Amino acid sequence: MQSRNKVFDDISQLMTNAMGVAQGAREEAETAMKSMIDRWLADRDFVTREEFDAVRAMAQKAREENEALKARLDALEKGGK
Repeated sequence: MQSRNKVFDDISQLMTNAMGVAQGAREEAETAMKSMIDRWLADRDFVTREEFDAVRAMAQKAREENEALKARLDALEKGGK
């Protein structure tokens, strides 16, 4: 009976060690993949969300100013005829 418990203990220890190795391999693979993606993204010319929002706000303001100027021009053209 004692040797049977030893066998189960050994199997249990082996499984625990295997799970630890698998966990370590998974973490290493995740780190490698994240590093590869970070390098790939750094090589691209992507803008940050803040930059995108700033340019969008500038475009909206320019659009509104353009519409206001068009309205003034239309009013001036109407008055000149």
